Amino acid sequence: MAADAKTMNENYFDRMKTKVWPLVQQYWFDALVVIAAIGGAAEIIARQDSADAPTSPLLVAIILEAGLSLVLIGRRWFPFGAPVSAFVAAAAISFWDGALTTFTLAGFLTALAAAFLIGMLDDRRQALVGLVVILAAIPIVIWNDPNGASGDYVFTPLLFTTVWLFAFGLGRKLEQARFAEERAARIELQRAEEARSAVAEERARIARELHDVVGHSVSVMTVQASGVRRLLKPDQEREREALLVVEQAGREALAEMRRLVGVLRRPEEAPALAPQPSLQHLDRLVEQAGEAGLPVHVQIAGEARELPAGLDLTAYRLVQEALTNAIKHAQATRADVVVRYADGAVELVVSDDGRGSSDGSAESGGHGLVGMRERVAVYGGELEAGPEPGGGFTLRARLPLN
Repeated sequence: MAADAKTMNENYFDRMKTKVWPLVQQYWFDALVVIAAIGGAAEIIARQDSADAPTSPLLVAIILEAGLSLVLIGRRWFPFGAPVSAFVAAAAISFWDGALTTFTLAGFLTALAAAFLIGMLDDRRQALVGLVVILAAIPIVIWNDPNGASGDYVFTPLLFTTVWLFAFGLGRKLEQARFAEERAARIELQRAEEARSAVAEERARIARELHDVVGHSVSVMTVQASGVRRLLKPDQEREREALLVVEQAGREALAEMRRLVGVLRRPEEAPALAPQPSLQHLDRLVEQAGEAGLPVHVQIAGEARELPAGLDLTAYRLVQEALTNAIKHAQATRADVVVRYADGAVELVVSDDGRGSSDGSAESGGHGLVGMRERVAVYGGELEAGPEPGGGFTLRARLPLN
């Protein structure tokens, strides 16, 4: 029971914190303004018999004192007009009752808060105009104050200018922080858009390549069915009809595939006529990398076997992309490629001695790893890529055969 009561209390306080804290963050300054207005009015009532008390009627003095504070609540709608009007009103009221504007501590603190708000304005021109208003209003208030001293003409403007300068500097720092935050958000959004675009482009590329692979297989199947059908004897009518159905289905499937992938193919691209590359063409990759200044050592582990065409192409592209990254981005001087034929899978390991960056890293700004992951995901494989503790970059991929 005690544990349940404790849990209920914790949940209650969590709910209250969730509801109350945003209100506190939003209205804390307004609450202080109201407290200052009440405090100023209370001080006038408590000290109405003082020798330096305002000469205005008590009710009028309370209303004017509270109004000078409450005007700051309008800063939400008039960020420039509200605090500036407080100084203009104080200068005007001083002609009516010179002691009223300087009588209470709450009024003095409210004036400092108004100067702070003016310095915090985002518009620098408005902040400077506000400072001019402050420095113009203060001498008027001091001149009309029967209790004013000559030193007030120096120290009071200096104090308000110091508060304004502090707020002005703080406002510029906050402005820079907001700008940096907005810039970071824009960059993050741009990176997300680029990543989504890279994923879409890579999926379209994979679809085009797989079309060429599957299209070749379907073409072979269709041609073989047509050839066998022509070799049948005249009395094998049922077999001939079955093969004709296979042939027609293959041709229709091939035509539909071409239409589908035609939507994904760029206008300047033409269907690939040459066979798609495979792991049997690794020597070509090694030769190209060597010409680019990157010696590559290839090791084949396990018994090499014939892979499905699409998976074979994916394995080749993974090695190709990893070597390209090592040449362009990692500034590597050597790379090692291991192709391991295991039970039910083919494993690839490509490592280099570069600086540990990759085309998919945030530093380089590319999306090579995005494309690799998309290719591996098509076959339900696994991909790990990252810098090594001692330097260099390693890519490990596992592609299941079934």
